[in-house]
Amino acid sequence: MKLAVVGGGSTYTPELIDGFARLRDTLPISELVLVDPAADRLELVGGLARRIFAKQGHPGTIVTTSDLDAGVAGADAVLLQLRVGGQAARLGDETWPLECGCVGQETTGAGGLAKALRTVPVVLDIAERVRRANPDAWIIDFTNPVGIVTRALLQAGHKAIGLCNVAIGFQRKFAKLLDVAPSAVHLEHIGLNHLTWERSVRLGGPDGENVLPRLIAEHGDAIADDLRLPRRVLDTLGVVPSYYLRYFYAHDEVVRELGTKPSRAAEVAEMEARLLEMYGDPALDEKPGLLARRGGAFYSEAAVDLAASLLGDAGSGGSPVQVVNTYNNGTLPSLADDAVIEVQARIDASGAKPLPVAEVDPLYAGLIANVSAYEDLALHAALHGGRDRVYKALLAHPLIGQYEYAEGLTDRLIAHNREHLAWA
Repeated sequence: MKLAVVGGGSTYTPELIDGFARLRDTLPISELVLVDPAADRLELVGGLARRIFAKQGHPGTIVTTSDLDAGVAGADAVLLQLRVGGQAARLGDETWPLECGCVGQETTGAGGLAKALRTVPVVLDIAERVRRANPDAWIIDFTNPVGIVTRALLQAGHKAIGLCNVAIGFQRKFAKLLDVAPSAVHLEHIGLNHLTWERSVRLGGPDGENVLPRLIAEHGDAIADDLRLPRRVLDTLGVVPSYYLRYFYAHDEVVRELGTKPSRAAEVAEMEARLLEMYGDPALDEKPGLLARRGGAFYSEAAVDLAASLLGDAGSGGSPVQVVNTYNNGTLPSLADDAVIEVQARIDASGAKPLPVAEVDPLYAGLIANVSAYEDLALHAALHGGRDRVYKALLAHPLIGQYEYAEGLTDRLIAHNREHLAWA
């Protein structure tokens, strides 16, 4: 089995490599290709990746290349984890929206739109080259904003599924609180990428006992602290929102905070410099502890599980039900069939089939519909360009929604991203 990772020079990659090494019986990789245009980073990451495989006794070969076409040729699956514009673009996404009094964040709001506009054309070009190299290859997208990028891939006819680590992160946290194995915890995870809620937590299987009320009653303070939301919000909702919901439930509070401390992008840039220095140490043969602070926790387990299920004939296969980003296809009746949702789905070699879900509570159904409509406009802007399309997407976003904000953000978005926008 051959896998390729586009964006393989990312400092995330050793997390992925560690998972591939540990879970080799689930996903038996014979060749892993790390593809990245940044040859200097790729050399450092590739060296550590080979040492991790060697230490854990993985028999697979790791190849590094800056040649995309050569890297994806013959691949059974291609994982996308790229960042167009690098940390410098992320720094912009997190700062210029604050000038208009709006949250600065790389996956939602104006910053998230900027990232989508930069990313969608690049990802579609990569996907076309993957299709030419091997039309049967699966594309697993971890590149944010995952929902919009996955929708672009699916609408272009690619064999693609979006992946996020929020659900597996909750599974692991809840398992620890309940003192059970993660495999015993089954989530009813519903919404859009980075706009999700855990509606039930069942033990032993999808039909098992729902222990979410007990979790909130016994551990509500700890869960709320982790989400940086008041306990009363959990009690009112009766469900557990993802930490990205804080940008919606506490927008003004977050804007004030962001204006008084260094951006996450600046922290990550400093962290990446330290990580790359560590990766260059020939004695290092495991992922360093600092990587846990970089983000992407449990990404490797989720990626292995998904790839194993999609390529099940080549190995033991992954879990039959996983949380992924895929077409709605009537799962949420209030959304278009071609909207991309993030829910539990049955995964096999044919792809993802969302499981049926109960009616969504109006308390968050409206927000899902609102953001899904924004994502439709955002994708239209990413595919076709133009100031008016950018403005309309910003005006439709529930974190913006006022014409003066949308006007100011449109001008700033274009000014800060002109080199990445072919139409600007």
